[in-house]
Amino acid sequence: MSEPDVNDAAVPAGLRIAGAWSWRLLAIVGALAVFFFLVSYLRLLVIPLLIATLLSALLVPLKNWLVSHRWPRWLAIAVAELGTLVIVAALIYLVVAQVRAGFGDLRDQTVASVQDLRDWLTQPPFTVSDSDLTSYIGDAMSFIQADSSVLLSGALSVGSTVTELFAGVLLTLFSTLFILIDGRGIWAWIVRIFPRQARTALDGAGKAGWHTLQNFIKVQILVATIDAIGIGTGAAILQLPLAIPIAVLVFLGSFIPVIGAVATGALAVFIALVYNGWVVALIMLGIVLLVQQIEGHVLQPLVMGTAVKVHPLAVVLAVAGGSVVAGIPGALFAVPIVAVLNVMIGYIARGDWRKPLSTPKDIVLE
Repeated sequence: MSEPDVNDAAVPAGLRIAGAWSWRLLAIVGALAVFFFLVSYLRLLVIPLLIATLLSALLVPLKNWLVSHRWPRWLAIAVAELGTLVIVAALIYLVVAQVRAGFGDLRDQTVASVQDLRDWLTQPPFTVSDSDLTSYIGDAMSFIQADSSVLLSGALSVGSTVTELFAGVLLTLFSTLFILIDGRGIWAWIVRIFPRQARTALDGAGKAGWHTLQNFIKVQILVATIDAIGIGTGAAILQLPLAIPIAVLVFLGSFIPVIGAVATGALAVFIALVYNGWVVALIMLGIVLLVQQIEGHVLQPLVMGTAVKVHPLAVVLAVAGGSVVAGIPGALFAVPIVAVLNVMIGYIARGDWRKPLSTPKDIVLE
């Protein structure tokens, strides 16, 4: 028994502490790696469930408001979910109808703009010959043909992709419906899985995280609406075609912080360039940048930061990390996940769960 004590004494205290921290950190990293692997493997279940949770954070207050105004519970749930479906379907139909009506003109204008660009490159100071341009185009086509097997396999997998998308939509709708019907029971079942000693803390942390998620989705809708109005109004003033689809796409894209509005704004700049030339495109770019500056320096720090208590730098890092790990879904869910975890961990660390609840009726998912 004395030999281990002698060996431990021979190791510096700092090294012993570092070793103790190291193996614990490695255990945490290993657990997180297994968790992310399972999430990736079950992504067809996880992504619809996360979308349903975001939708429920928006629809549960609406359902409760209708019930408090003497609506039958079943009717309030039906109005909340079916109303969401109608709004989404109307937006999609509006975009598809507008794009379909202007697609031919957009195609012709794109071809004409490409030809103008080609003529511009063949003149001084560039003086690129037609043979060089033809060679560059041929190289690009060869690169595409070299990956034809990948393109073919992607085309062959469209059927399974459509099937997975349809299944995901159905799973999202059913998950949202059951959360609206029995969210309290679902949360109580989740809490009962954990040890009895941890249930009080977990229940309180879950309530705090749920309200943070509700605040996030409300504020994100506000930010997306402002982005869509700003960029869409700018496109309409400049008399760009497809101004309404641009505004709708900006609204939807803004749910991915930082990245979404930039990508959809770039689409508006491209349409301005194709239809109206460089001057209007630069003006449209200025409008997009102005809206982004308002979002980045006013809306995100003041409105979003106050609502979800996440620093703007954490928002940027979360979006970047989520996009690296899981692409578009990772960028979409990174900020709400970070916001909810931040509140839940802080709640448990502060010991707030030991205090009596100030709002006993404030039940998570209700």
